[in-house]
Amino acid sequence: MDDNKNRALSAALGQIEKQFGKGSVMRMGDRSVEAAEVIGTGSLMLDIALGIGGLPKGRVVEIYGPESSGKTTLTLQAIAQCQKTGGTCAFIDAEHALDPIYAQKLGVNIDDLLVSQPDTGEQALEIADMLVRSNAVDMVVVDSVAALTPKAEIEGEMGDQLPGLQARLMSQALRKLTGNIKRSNCLVIFINQLRMKIGIMMPGQSPETTTGGNALKFYASVRLDIRRIGSIKKGEEIIGNQTRIKVVKNKMAPPFKQVITEILYGEGISREGELIDMGVDAKLVEKSGAWYGYDGERIGQGKENARQYLKENPAVAAKLEAALREKFVPAEAVPGEAEGNEA
Repeated sequence: MDDNKNRALSAALGQIEKQFGKGSVMRMGDRSVEAAEVIGTGSLMLDIALGIGGLPKGRVVEIYGPESSGKTTLTLQAIAQCQKTGGTCAFIDAEHALDPIYAQKLGVNIDDLLVSQPDTGEQALEIADMLVRSNAVDMVVVDSVAALTPKAEIEGEMGDQLPGLQARLMSQALRKLTGNIKRSNCLVIFINQLRMKIGIMMPGQSPETTTGGNALKFYASVRLDIRRIGSIKKGEEIIGNQTRIKVVKNKMAPPFKQVITEILYGEGISREGELIDMGVDAKLVEKSGAWYGYDGERIGQGKENARQYLKENPAVAAKLEAALREKFVPAEAVPGEAEGNEA
């Protein structure tokens, strides 16, 4: 750059800093690039699929899927992981459906969990913004976008046509929230529901869409699609769901990775089941017929017995998890800008 351009740029930067404060504009090289701070999801498979070892702090995350697919379970397990590291979490229960007993079973410290059950969508998002701006909360969950009812709709009559009201509310809220979220390094998770598009579909186009307009799709750094794909049986009794989680958008690492995990009723994502499946894939766990073995020792006949063995021997489970993390989790996760197409 020639001297005239340098002087002009220096003058412009000086004027900007004088008017808007120091640090308003800076060169990227002046600041060290740090690995993304993350909060674990409670699923080792998902942490690895996300590419950075968990959900990124200072960002917006959207989790969506059909009913009873495990959306709230996944967020409650993330809250439990955050609390284990001393973090403060808030749960904005717009659906008025949070079960504290179930949350406790998943490892959530409900005594320390901040809970709000707002009357309107505006109130819910204002509370979320105030919590984020406090700089004292590490994670805020909004359950769900579909339940964020605009005040005009609540005060109106049943059957009133109010097109685009919720989409405008979400768009305005996200414009205000994203800057505050980045500054406070707080993770904000929006749970969303699916609806069917009305009208003629193009060939190969999905008829499914999420509620609350398109703003959240753009502002979210990570979008997770979670679906139940089967049942887990113990004899004739169904004890859980086989669940597929797909990373449909990821600004922190390459997207489109998917994992198939198990969510057990009353227990959440089966950590031991994941360790066995990943251990077999990584050839750390030997599988011979129905028998499973680890470190030269048989740990059970059938997956259920092997899972029980790891539950009863936490030291063995911890050793296996450490070996798997060493093999799969990147030592240093520097955020990139890989973005997938919308679902």
